[in-house]
Amino acid sequence: MPLPTAETLNTITSRIIDSAIAIHRALGPGLLESAYLKCLTRDLADAQLPFQTQHSIPLVYKGLSIDCAYRADLIVDGHVLVEVKAIEAFAPIHSQQVYTYLRLGNYPVGLLLNFGAPMMKDGIKRIVNHFPDR
Repeated sequence: MPLPTAETLNTITSRIIDSAIAIHRALGPGLLESAYLKCLTRDLADAQLPFQTQHSIPLVYKGLSIDCAYRADLIVDGHVLVEVKAIEAFAPIHSQQVYTYLRLGNYPVGLLLNFGAPMMKDGIKRIVNHFPDR
C-alpha cells in the first residue's frame, strides 16, 4: 500500500482528534478504555474512515517471527495507529509503546489518546515515524 501524503495523514489524524474531543466532552473522564474505543469506532464509521480494531503487530527478531506479539487498538485507513488509554496521566512508557508499534508495523504516524485526562487536549500525543515530507 503506497504511503499517503502528509496532507492526507494530517486530515485523518485531525478527524480522529476531533472525534476524541467530542467524545470526551460528551462523556468526560472515568470510563473504561473499551467504552471510549467503541465510541471512537462509531465516529470513524460515521465518517466513513476504514479501520481495524485490535490489529496484530508482528515482531521479527533474527528470523524468528512472532505473529501476534502486540495489538494496536486501532489502525485507521491502513496508516494511522491509535492507542486509547483511560488513565490519570501519561507515563513515558506510553509514548515509547506507540513509537515501538509504529516501528514494528511501519506506520508513519500514531495517536496516543488519554480519555482519563481532565481536558482532552492534555490527553493527546501525536507520534511520528518516517512521516512523509509532503
